[in-house]
Amino acid sequence: MGGTSSKLAKDLLSEYQELTFLTKQEILLAHKIFSELQGGGNGPYISRVSKAKILTLPELKANPFRERLCQVFSTSDLKDGSLSFEDFLDLLSAFSDSATLEIKSHYAFRIFDFDDDGTLDAGDLEKLVNCLTGETDDTRLTAEEMRQLISNILEESDIDKDGTVNLSEFQHVISRSPDFVR
Repeated sequence: MGGTSSKLAKDLLSEYQELTFLTKQEILLAHKIFSELQGGGNGPYISRVSKAKILTLPELKANPFRERLCQVFSTSDLKDGSLSFEDFLDLLSAFSDSATLEIKSHYAFRIFDFDDDGTLDAGDLEKLVNCLTGETDDTRLTAEEMRQLISNILEESDIDKDGTVNLSEFQHVISRSPDFVR
């Protein structure tokens, strides 16, 4: 990669453009931000940035799914939520304006699948609702409100009536929601 972590080789830049939905400028900006999270050009190149540092990004501070974003996009064998530069690009690419509805819905499903079992069950849906509404006493739903909401979600989304929402069912629901892409 050359002498410093702040420079990105032209062949890598071209490859990243081909493999993502990001423009050259977006990739260069992502590399600059990632390098800053690593501590700039000072010291040896660090191949991963900790989840704690990633979560300091202003774009993630208010995101209720910030922890899950790191977990889903991290390829770390340690399952610690740390991101490599390629993981960071994947995250940015999946939610870029140019990403397809299929890509966005695939990653949204993975983020909402809190137990990583390939389906959204009542437990996942409860965590999803709590992330969206907040878990303070004044925003938390009552047990009955939560039960009714989950029942309504499953009634609308669970096409095969197995008590869970799989990726295909999720994408079917999303395809009918034009606001999802935004």
